[in-house]
Parts: sequence; structure tokens; C-alpha cells
Amino acid sequence: MHDVIWFVIVGALLIAMALGGSVLKRLPLSTSMLYLVVGFTVGRLGLGRVDPYARAKLLEHLTEIAVLISLFTTGLKMRAPLTAPEWRIAVRLASLTMVLTIGLVTVVGVWLMGLPLGAAVLLGAVLAPTDPVLASDVQVESPFRHETLRFGLTGEAGLNDGTAFPFVMLGVGLLGLHPLGEGLWRWVAVDLLWAVVAGLGVGLLLGGAIGRIILYLRRTHREAVGLDDFLALGLIALSYGVALLIHAYGFLAVFAAGFALRRIEKRSNLGKPPELVEKSAHARLKHEAATDPEHAPAYMAHAVLDFNEQLERIAEVGIVLLLGLLLAGLPFSSEALWFTPLLLLGIRPAAVLLTLVGTRTSRPQRWMMGWFGIRGIGSLYYLFYALTHGVEESLARQLVPLVLTVVAVSIMVHGISVTPLMQRYEEKQSQESSG
Repeated sequence: MHDVIWFVIVGALLIAMALGGSVLKRLPLSTSMLYLVVGFTVGRLGLGRVDPYARAKLLEHLTEIAVLISLFTTGLKMRAPLTAPEWRIAVRLASLTMVLTIGLVTVVGVWLMGLPLGAAVLLGAVLAPTDPVLASDVQVESPFRHETLRFGLTGEAGLNDGTAFPFVMLGVGLLGLHPLGEGLWRWVAVDLLWAVVAGLGVGLLLGGAIGRIILYLRRTHREAVGLDDFLALGLIALSYGVALLIHAYGFLAVFAAGFALRRIEKRSNLGKPPELVEKSAHARLKHEAATDPEHAPAYMAHAVLDFNEQLERIAEVGIVLLLGLLLAGLPFSSEALWFTPLLLLGIRPAAVLLTLVGTRTSRPQRWMMGWFGIRGIGSLYYLFYALTHGVEESLARQLVPLVLTVVAVSIMVHGISVTPLMQRYEEKQSQESSG
């Protein structure tokens, strides 16, 4: 009977979102907030419960798939040239800000929570990455617009879900669950340097090669047309799988594959005004646009991005509903009462402000980047990844409620604030540009 009720709940929720999605965008609400509330309410009513400890492997795979879809989508949105200053902002946020956040959380974990060093590092690595799935309201809205705030947050979310992995492995290793090598040599050489560089390399190579093959077949032979959804899913799976086979980070590979596919379109339309490229991407006659030598690159990138964005929305529904269910069945974490505001209001803003010293960002942009460090599905993945790699039960029962609460609070407070803050910011930007 519960299964039948779930069909009704999910069906009604999706139809409600389809009918009222445009209205919701004008309100201080986000879709994720509603999914979370529905999931929590259903769990409290006893219509569904999930044990995060018994189901850790399943939860790891579900969150893994959601993150992969979103990272590929994020890569496809990053059209700005690598020499653009926006990229430097994104890289700083995904590296320096993340490392500083991990360091500060580690200090808090050891001194205020009494955690072992490895557990504190693990907690920092789990909560440092920002989310590419739930942060859509502050991310790049179109690949053809490169506003500093949105581009920086988008690039950060796309990169740091991969660059956090070495520190997850460091935390797991310090707990005695992963070899680090004497003096951390193995961690530095393999988990940090090799896995990051090889992951990016695999994604760039496969994304570029497969994209060029598809375009060659379409332009020259008018073949391989109409299955862009297969192209998206295949490229995600292939780049991720190959990266894992060579012990590289698959998250970075998937992001780089999406980015490489976008670079093909960018190079093919070099010098053409963005509005003309966008018009080509939205061409109505699918087969003609897909095989036309001029329009094919833009059409391919747009078709793959459009499909992935739809998948991303579906993944968001499922994972956030699941988060609500998980929270409904867990005891409340008293540590979350003080740690969550410390992370969101203290550690994250401080790390961003220190990282962006000397950059060409305005004060409003720095404060907005500091605030919109949205925690989400990436943090859930790393949490369940750690659980399936041998974290002892007592530590798991301390970390799970804490991390889930932080993610839930982030969804709520950022969901409430995103619409008014972004509207105010964009109005001010518009006034300054027109003035």
C-alpha cells in the first residue's frame, strides 16, 4: 500500500511543479525546499523510512549518479575562454577556498567536537564542496553569458566535487582505512597529483574525441543524428569508467568531458556573435541543423545540454525527497545547532573573502559568493562513500545526522534567500552598467 501512495505523492508533486514552476521562481522559495519538506513529512507519517547505515551502498550509488549528471551539465555551461578572469575566480574557489574550509572545519572538529584528526579532515572534505545540483538558481543561466558571480559559483561547483576527493581519501587514510604511504608520499603522488591530472585529462580527451567524431559523421555523412541523449549518457559513463580504471577521479573526468564538448562548439564558432550561435543552437529543423556544417556544433552542444538539464531536475527530485526521508528517521544532532551556522555564516564566508583578496571582484560579489556556498548532493555522496569504506559505526552515527542536517539547513536558508538576493544584485548590476 505504501508503494501505491508513493506513486500518488511523486506524481502529484511533479505535476504541481510543472504547473507552478514559473510562479515559484518569483517567490523566496526553491524547488528543493518543497521536495525536502514533502520527503520529511512523508517520513514522519510513517509512509517510508530508509536506514542510512544499512543502505549506505545504495545511497552512495544514487547520489553518485546525480552528481555525475550535474557535473556534465555544468561542464557544458562553461563557455568562457580559459583566459577569462572568471575562470581564475572559479579555480580559486574550487581550490584555495575549499582547502581553507577543510582546514577550518578540521580545527573545529578536533578542538570543539573531540573528533580524531582523520574524522575531522573527513568531515571538512565532505562539507567543503559546493553543490552543482541544488545551486542552479545562482549558476550560469546560459553558456553565452559570463557574469562573474554566476560563472565563479558554477565553476567552483563543477570543479570542487572532484578536487575534494583527495581530502576525503586523506581523512579515510588517517582513520586507517586507506594507504597513504610513509610521509604521505602515496597520497600526494597518487591521490592528489595523479588522480586529479589524469581525471581532467581523460575527460578532455574523450569529450573532445567523441564530439569531433559525431560532428564528422553528421557534417560529412549526415549520420549519427537524433540520439543526443545517448551521446550524453554514453560520454558520462565512458569518461567516468575510464577514469576509475586508471585510478583517476571520475567526477573531474565527467566535468572535463562536458567542458571539452562545449569547447568544440566554441572553437567552431570563433568570432561569431553569441546571439547568432544561440540562434543556431535553437534551430527548429532538427536534422538540417544537426548536419549543417555551420550549425552542427552549436546544435549538438545545445541538444546534449537540454537533455542533461532535464535529467538533473529528475535527479534533484529523487535525492532531495530521499534526504527528507533520511532526516525523518534519524535522531537530531545537537552539534548541528552551533556547527551549521558556524559553517554557513563564518567558515565559508571567511574562506571566500580571504581567497578572493586581490581579485577584480566587487564587495557585493565577494559577499554573495561567501553566502551561496550551497551544500548538497556532493556532500551526501562523500558521506556515504566514507561509510561504505569502513568508517566505524560510532563515528558514522555522529557524522550522518550532522551532515544531513547541514545539507537540509543549507537547502532551506539558501532557498529562501536566493530569489530576493539575486534580484537585488542583478538590479544593482543593471543600474551600474546603464549608468
